[in-house]
Amino acid sequence: GKVVPARPDLFLITHALWTTGSIDRWLESNYCSLTSFVFFFYFFFFTTGLNYNLTADVTKKEKSQQPRVYFVTSGETVGQVTEKLQLSYMQEKCEHYLAYVKKRVKDVISPIVFEAAYSLGEHVLERGKEDKELPPLKPVLRWKKGQKIAQRNQTVFERNCQSDDCAADLKLQGKLLLSSVDDRTAYLALGAVRNISLNISISNIGDDAYDTNVFFNFSGELFFIKMWQKEELGIACELLESDFLKCSVGFPFMRSKSRYEFSVIFDTSHLSGQEETLTFLVTAQSGNLERTESLHDNTLTLSVPLMHEVDSSINGEVFPTSFFYGDSVEVSNFVQLENHECLFQSLNFTLQVYNAGPSTLPGAFLDISFPNRLSATGAEIFHVQQMMVGQDKGNCSFHRNHSPCVVPQENENIFHTIFAFFTKSGRKVLDCERPGRSCLIIRCNLSSLAKAESCDISIYTLLNTEILKKDSSSVIQFVTRARVQVDPDLRVVEVPNGSPEEKPVVFEALHNLEPRGYVVGWIIAISLLVGILIFLLLAVLLWKMGFFRRRYKEIIEAEKNRKENEDSWDWVQKNQ
Repeated sequence: GKVVPARPDLFLITHALWTTGSIDRWLESNYCSLTSFVFFFYFFFFTTGLNYNLTADVTKKEKSQQPRVYFVTSGETVGQVTEKLQLSYMQEKCEHYLAYVKKRVKDVISPIVFEAAYSLGEHVLERGKEDKELPPLKPVLRWKKGQKIAQRNQTVFERNCQSDDCAADLKLQGKLLLSSVDDRTAYLALGAVRNISLNISISNIGDDAYDTNVFFNFSGELFFIKMWQKEELGIACELLESDFLKCSVGFPFMRSKSRYEFSVIFDTSHLSGQEETLTFLVTAQSGNLERTESLHDNTLTLSVPLMHEVDSSINGEVFPTSFFYGDSVEVSNFVQLENHECLFQSLNFTLQVYNAGPSTLPGAFLDISFPNRLSATGAEIFHVQQMMVGQDKGNCSFHRNHSPCVVPQENENIFHTIFAFFTKSGRKVLDCERPGRSCLIIRCNLSSLAKAESCDISIYTLLNTEILKKDSSSVIQFVTRARVQVDPDLRVVEVPNGSPEEKPVVFEALHNLEPRGYVVGWIIAISLLVGILIFLLLAVLLWKMGFFRRRYKEIIEAEKNRKENEDSWDWVQKNQ
């Protein structure tokens, strides 16, 4: 048989990887890092090939991030170099590579790791060393099972610290600025303010702060527009999520005793107003250690109340604006309810609530007041038949009149009727704003009204004319008032100096001043009787004064003699 050789069937290749110890933190230009590989080969008879891959910043690559350094081969920039070489017994080979650091590197905290991974290539048995009886041995690499056949080394960025722990001390300050709004405005008017700006100031009074970032948490209804800085300060912002913004400050670090100011602008046009307050949580953080006692000013909360600013107004009209009533008015002009003897005048009120904006009106109250009695103790005049709010924008409620037909009963006689007719004059104004006036109040709860949207309210009511007939006024003016009130609980405010929120709607009831037929007869008869009585009274007075007992003949003769005597005396004077 064959003799098994006593020598081992393994050989060992040892290798080493060296890199420069640190990289200048300023990175004013592309910095070079020297990377060297040394390979040793221990074994007899063999010359073997070695394949290797040199990867720059391998930890970033494993995280699918862009490497911070690169190699240059054949005029091209690459992140990995793949090469081959031949090794012989007791031979040392060393390869040198320059790795260039990219400009604008943000991460200067984590080290740059280089990795050299290698594997065996083709191997050749030296001439004259062949074993004719035994087959040639195949070389293998000795390595711990389960581990990658590679070597890693790293280089770090240089730091200059004034304190032992290189602690930074960040401080945040800021304020909210609403576009096109006076600084004295204490709220954000939904729909009126299109943009909101966060003016941020960040300072560092500690050691140089590496990888300094300012984070913004905000409402998902906001949209990030841009970051603005007065001059280029090395600030860049990135929207990580729809409600989370990250702004890197300084490059590659924020110097000690430095201060940066910038503004972050958001679009507020899509705010719904469901939240009472718009809040921004701003946090500053760096890659340095920061002492616990200096963390209190690393967080800043900026908030502003959200309000619905509206300009609500109301318009209204009534049909008819005037009507006649009285006993001589045709019955067909009135409405008569079933099983009721009263004559009613129908009235149609149309009211319109309008929101001129700029915000949506989330809800409002509409109060409509009708002067419902002629006197404090009188019967109710109005009887509401139907109410309707257009487009189902709300609902109305009121106290219903359960006795709509009331005819005032008085012990009248013909003389009282005639007296009331002649004394019916003047104008009476019924207005709920006057003290002591009893009114029917209709309250409507209105739902949301968008900007430039309106809501119509229709009211059909009946007025009992029987009560008006008993009043002494010939003209009764009804002043119905409609007033819109916003709900403060819904965070609604009216625009200063906006449209009026109250509208008076006026109509008049006119008495036709025509008495009934029998009243006319009685007036004629009484007039004749009174005339006769006056004539008789004058006759009696003249008789008592002796008017009918005077001697007219004697008076005439005495007057004649007096004239003759006067004529005779005039003649005597002329002759003398």
